[in-house]
This record gives sequence, structure tokens and C-alpha cells, in this order.
Amino acid sequence: MNSAAFASFDFAPLLPAGLPPAVARWTGRVKFDFTGGNNDADALPLEGLVAAVTAVLRREGRSLSTYGLSSGPQGYRPLREFLVAKLKADAGIACTADDILITSGSLQALDLVNATLLARGDTVIIEEDCYQGSINRLTRLGVTPIGIPLDRDGMRIDALAAALGDLKRKGIRPKYIYTIPTVQNPTGTILPVERRQDMLRLSAAHGVPIFEDDCYADLIWSGERPPALHAMSERGGVIHIGSFSKSIAPALRVGYIVAPWDVMSRTLALKTDGGSGALEQMVLAEYCTANFSRHVPMLRRSLRAKLETLMESLKQNFGASVEFDDPKGGIFLWVKLPDGVDTLKLYQAALAAGVAINPGPEWSVNKSRARNRLRLCFASPSHEEINQGVTTLAEVCRHEFGVPA
Repeated sequence: MNSAAFASFDFAPLLPAGLPPAVARWTGRVKFDFTGGNNDADALPLEGLVAAVTAVLRREGRSLSTYGLSSGPQGYRPLREFLVAKLKADAGIACTADDILITSGSLQALDLVNATLLARGDTVIIEEDCYQGSINRLTRLGVTPIGIPLDRDGMRIDALAAALGDLKRKGIRPKYIYTIPTVQNPTGTILPVERRQDMLRLSAAHGVPIFEDDCYADLIWSGERPPALHAMSERGGVIHIGSFSKSIAPALRVGYIVAPWDVMSRTLALKTDGGSGALEQMVLAEYCTANFSRHVPMLRRSLRAKLETLMESLKQNFGASVEFDDPKGGIFLWVKLPDGVDTLKLYQAALAAGVAINPGPEWSVNKSRARNRLRLCFASPSHEEINQGVTTLAEVCRHEFGVPA
């Protein structure tokens, strides 16, 4: 069948209601790309991964003939064993390999937890400015997100307490409190230990579990992090997810869930994909067991240097019209422009000039408040591209909104 005949069939009447809008055909990355969660290509441990591929395939390659590499449905056991040691050393989490499920990135982890716990019409609590992927998923599921404002120390516990109390008076029990407490996306904040304790007390008092997303916790500049909420919980009311996307490589698509068996057993029943990518798991286990603790500090230094370049370039090009807090880690800068700037419109104009940004309303449940904010990923572009891209962005913003003056 030729392509013209195939293209003539009308699928539109067959599409169910409620699908997301159709996407445009991908035409390649723009010249100055400050979007997404891409990482620093120069800091990717390529030679180490090549060596790991060779070693693990020669030793265990024939196990690829079996779904799950003969490790069962929860993922390659050596990778889960590595995570047991890493989570204990870094986050204070005491768990076993049987408490961990390997997923196809943290996005599948989000989907699986949501599928396990949520139904249309439910309510959840979420950070007001938060990961777009989490917000969009809740919207598509017909779940109501209650946004809690953040300050420079993360989620405001007074606002969380007020929201939980208000929902209780209305007879609504939220299904979970979703939080990125350690290098929050997009703000880069870290929730202090005292607030973590207060959040756990509120969780226990209201019978609402915590859904802890720890995807950026390896990228703290100081290398020192507070214990995970999962580690601090005495009653097991925390589901914890993480990823190798930010510490090693996003294209590998490997994440994980740490959860009690009563949740894990139901989640496993929903993970019907035959197992996440096996070769990726094998390579990560081989590489990370020997090299993770050496690689991540080098990655942090590379990312911090790029952040310095971005902050300096913003100050030089936007002057006093730009506001941001120096994040404590991660790959994003959350930027505030004057009230007259609409970053959804700025996004379109900047894209036409070869600069891609993430407009703030896409990363907030309070879209009007985030109208003049944008998220910039500094990990992927080079130092020169950061400088040139910010210069171009300032020129576009001046043309469209008179900012900077």
C-alpha cells in the first residue's frame, strides 16, 4: 500500500473523547534549547558505560532470553541490590531488594502509583509550582490537585495544614500528598528536616500518605542531603520514587519505586509490559556499583558551572527586570520576569528566534500566578550556547514586552 492511500483513511471518528491535543511533527532541536530534563552530554560517562556493556553482556548476556533476566517481575536483582545500598547511604532509607520495583523511568513510576491509588473525582495535594508531568497526569485522570505554595525552603507547612483542615471539614480525604522535597522541580528548593517532620505528622494525623519524588536528589551542590521522607516515616506511609535520568542519562529510561508490599503487590499487577528495558538495567548495575560515587560529584561540578554561567548571563542581559533564587542543586532555574510579561506568548516568539523555554503556567497549578515565570534547563546547552541563547531571549522579550527596558 502506498503512503498516499494509507493517509487517506479517516481515523478521526474513531478517536475517543478526552485525548490530549495532537502533537506537531518533530523537526529537530532548536539552536538554543533550555527545555526538558536533558543532561550534560560532556559529563555523560560514555567510556564507563561502554565498558559496562561489554563486561555484563559477556558474563550474563544469555539471560536476555528470559523475561525479567530471571530476576522476577520487579527488575534486575543486581540493580535493586545497588539501590538498596545507595538509598541507605544517601537517603537513609532501609529497604530490601524486594521493596523495589524497577520502572521505565520515573514517569512510569508516576503512572503506576497513580493507577494504583487514584480514581476519577479524587483529590490530591501537590506543590503549587511543580513538575509538569505530574500536573498533566492528574488533569487527564480527572483528579483535582490542591496546590500548596512554596517559599525558599520548599512546601509551606502552614499552608499544607490549612488545606488538609479545609478538606477534612468538607469531608474530603486526599489520596496523597505529592512532593519533590529534595531539589524541587522547578524551584530547586530543599525541604528542611523540621518541615519533613511536620509533614509526616500531618500525614499521620489526617491518614493521608506521602508520595515522595526524589528524582533530583543526587544533584545537590554540597553533596549532602536531608534524609528522605521515606526514611523518616515510622508508620510506612510514604511511597518513594527515583530515577537514573538525572545522575546518568535520561535516554536510558530507568526509574524505580520503593513501597510497602501491600502497595507494591497491587502496583505489580498493573505493570503488564513484560519488564522494563533489560539491557539498560544490566548496564546501570554494572557501571553504578563500581563508579556511581565517583561520577556524580564530577557531574555536579559541571552542572554548577553551567548554572553560574546562566545566572550571570541573565543578570547581564535582563538587569534588574529578572528575579531568581540560586537553586541548591538540580538542572533548572525558576525565573520571574515583570508582571507585564506573558511567558506563554514569550515562548512562541522565542521559539521563532531559535530559543526554547518552558513557560511558567505549564509548571504550576496556579497558572495566573506563574504567568510571568519560566523554567530554564541549563544542563544540556554549552556555556557559549547559554550566553548566546539568553542574549537572544532578552532581545525577543524586549521586542515583545519592552522588558528589559
